[in-house]
Amino acid sequence: MPNDANQTSITWLLFALLTVVSWGVYGIFLHKGQILMADPANGRYKAFLFVGIAYFLTAILAPLAVLIANKATWSMPGSAMTWSLVAGIVGAVGAFGVLLAFGAAPKPTVKYVPVVMSIIFAGAPIVNAVVALALHPPEGGMASIRPQFFLGIVLAAIGGCLVTLYKDPVTPAPGSSGGQPAATTPSTSQAGSTH
Repeated sequence: MPNDANQTSITWLLFALLTVVSWGVYGIFLHKGQILMADPANGRYKAFLFVGIAYFLTAILAPLAVLIANKATWSMPGSAMTWSLVAGIVGAVGAFGVLLAFGAAPKPTVKYVPVVMSIIFAGAPIVNAVVALALHPPEGGMASIRPQFFLGIVLAAIGGCLVTLYKDPVTPAPGSSGGQPAATTPSTSQAGSTH
């Protein structure tokens, strides 16, 4: 029995890590799809269309198959369907917001992909914690919450800020001019004038 309990605790962690990896590469892959559309004006919307197709494949067909395989009943309370639909809408709005952020980011946008995603992944847990507390307040009130919880929120905010401020998205790669004209040194300008 202890092994089964241990297996269960490890399983939820593995699934959580699967989500960490999936969402960790989400922004990178999404931006790559947008760029490969080769349409600066509408590439992000075309990429989002395929995100929707992917949602259809993974969030409609897969659960339908599981429900059919499990011989589940099709009885679903209206409130449950409503909240589940709202959850899907805010998830899709968030995905669309990622694309809009990429579109509004300074050029070269690829340098800002990690910054955008860091803001999202640092900010989302904070929003989650605040909303969860509002919807399900602890029995002993706010005073019963351990200080480490609030420290975690502060550290998440600091982490997002540090990545945003110090990712240095405008530093060109070594050996490149980064899109800026090469600086003219006195010796090169003089050499140009003598020829």
